[in-house]
Amino acid sequence: MFLGIDIGTSSVKAVITNAAGDVIEQATAPLPISRPRPLWSEQNPADWWAATNKAVMELSSDRRKAVEAIGLSGQMHGATLLDAEDKPLRPAILWNDGRSAAECAELEAAEPKSREITGNLAMPGFTAPKLVWVRKHEPEIFKKTAKVLLPKDYVRLLMTGIYASDMSDSAGTLWLDVGARKWSPEMLAATGLDESHMPELFEGSEVTGSLKSSVAKDWGMDAVPVAGGGGDNAAGAVGVGVTAPGQAFLSLGTSGVLFLAGESFLPNPERAVHAFCHALPNAWHQMTVMLSAASCVDWAARMTGTHDAGEIIAKAAAKDRLDGPEIFLPYLSGERTPHNDPYARGVLFGLNHDTDPATVGQAVMEGVAFAFRDGLDALVEGGGRLNEVTVIGGGARSAYWGRILSAALETPLVYRRDAEVGPAYGAAKLAQLSISDADPATVCAPPPVRETIEPKQADIDALAAKRERFGTLYKNLKSVFPQGDQ
Repeated sequence: MFLGIDIGTSSVKAVITNAAGDVIEQATAPLPISRPRPLWSEQNPADWWAATNKAVMELSSDRRKAVEAIGLSGQMHGATLLDAEDKPLRPAILWNDGRSAAECAELEAAEPKSREITGNLAMPGFTAPKLVWVRKHEPEIFKKTAKVLLPKDYVRLLMTGIYASDMSDSAGTLWLDVGARKWSPEMLAATGLDESHMPELFEGSEVTGSLKSSVAKDWGMDAVPVAGGGGDNAAGAVGVGVTAPGQAFLSLGTSGVLFLAGESFLPNPERAVHAFCHALPNAWHQMTVMLSAASCVDWAARMTGTHDAGEIIAKAAAKDRLDGPEIFLPYLSGERTPHNDPYARGVLFGLNHDTDPATVGQAVMEGVAFAFRDGLDALVEGGGRLNEVTVIGGGARSAYWGRILSAALETPLVYRRDAEVGPAYGAAKLAQLSISDADPATVCAPPPVRETIEPKQADIDALAAKRERFGTLYKNLKSVFPQGDQ
């Protein structure tokens, strides 16, 4: 048995798999998020550890006892600042925090080769600009900072006592020389840090250490090896077999991701495309990111007084209208690809007397789909080529939303067994690879196909004009979105 633990934004998920790659059991524990000021998004690292213990202990004791190795995945970019005694100095600043826009420009000015080194445009979501912000606004905390860890790697520290990270998650810090797969002294210096502040780097399928005896006792398992694991998207890709060039996935989680696997480093920072290391050795990937995806439907359910996201999707599916006037910009937390605009905001446009929860739900699903199409266009412009697209994440459960997405992307969508399990599934596979000589292509083979949704020409035609208005709406509103902390 293998245990995968994903430190997500809204929850921690624990998954047990067998040697055949079957998901045997899973458990989830929720996480709170704090937004104390506009643009801010933070979490208490202690909450990650409490939720990890809760999720693991909800798994059956017999299966926990049979675990042979553990893999970790987690939300990327989060800045966890520790003092010399490994105590967090402040709440962790998360991936969807937008406070450091000015610091991005400062960072690129301090190191003019930053895009060449990292392959990425400096964005507020990345880790390095957050540290520039802390250095400027919280200098006493910055002076006390002995280590900076990503969320899953803080949990790893509590599990193993070791400072370690994997290549895929570390590629999202802006401190990694992504092509060379090593820390960049230049990027660290531009932030006022050096390698002593960083964890040791490992490939995702390498062993980083073993479970502390005290933790192993609490969890009812042996002091098993802990693999490097991966950032949530790279681990999610491993789970559904998106590891070879041309393979891609679309993730419908809190955020939205279009992920394309490759065998070489292909940066395209000018279009806000991310170029990161994959969780497997000698592999890279390109990725477009939208900051709010399935979370937009949760928002729509709250706004309309609907019970939950599933109900508002069902209402839209029952009405089955792709020709409504409502248009939604899904920028509730700002946006990354292709706009790199932390000040962008959500907009529900074109309301009339007939607007109801069903039409709002429809507009929100369409807006998310249009934002994914913007990401696809950016990937293609950068030389990316997609052979197939697998859907993962909680939103993968809705075939109706899949129909809208396939029409907006004009691409077939593949739904696979266990795709909704997410990054914890891939983390478990990386754990399996870390202690075996098995062929990664076998362990990471794509799960069986459950369904394929082909785009319908009538749907493509119905959405085409609305997508054009979607793009025009953002362009017209960009200059009037509130700036800074307004």
